[in-house]
Amino acid sequence: MIKVCIADNYPVVHFGVKSYFKDNADISIVANVGNFLMVRDILQTKDIDVLVIDLDLEGLSSIFEVKAILKNFPKTKIIIYSGLSEQIYAPNAIKAGVSGFVHKSEKLETLGVAINKVHQGKIIMNETVKKNLALIAKQSKSERLYRKLSNREVEVLRYLSGGKKNHEIAEILNLNEKTISTYKLRLLTKLNVTNLVDLVNKAKTLEIV
Repeated sequence: MIKVCIADNYPVVHFGVKSYFKDNADISIVANVGNFLMVRDILQTKDIDVLVIDLDLEGLSSIFEVKAILKNFPKTKIIIYSGLSEQIYAPNAIKAGVSGFVHKSEKLETLGVAINKVHQGKIIMNETVKKNLALIAKQSKSERLYRKLSNREVEVLRYLSGGKKNHEIAEILNLNEKTISTYKLRLLTKLNVTNLVDLVNKAKTLEIV
């Protein structure tokens, strides 16, 4: 039996997922948590095979925190289960070490297949994301600079798009404010815009927000 923990902000998601897998012969939802602090507590007290987590989970500010979970609990596989753009977030999540990305618009049957496959050691992503990763791998470092945003850049852009100031983002991500300013300048360059308004509009176009 695959022991699964669901980490999500919304009770309706917990109820829906748990109800769907109630009679599943292979998957057991053994824990439901509503914030990132509880994730750590659960992983320390229970053997969790697969953690299904939303990137918008309360208390989760960075993909690097997910990366730390993978390092501290190497036997636990992670699936990102989110409504955020798969095109933008899945490649960075896979690079960080997660085993799969399932968009919330997918049927729960798809989530079940993903849970089974990642438990077997497989990496789950759709064909478009696979092609994007393959294309990025073939590009030179200079080409990637303009075509690909790093994990941190995506996070900073997301917070900027949400109206956060540099000092607020620095506090959330536990970084220096000058570092945030540097990321902001890189984003302006990579996305070929000259001001914050255009940067936010580009983020919306890319479905980063």
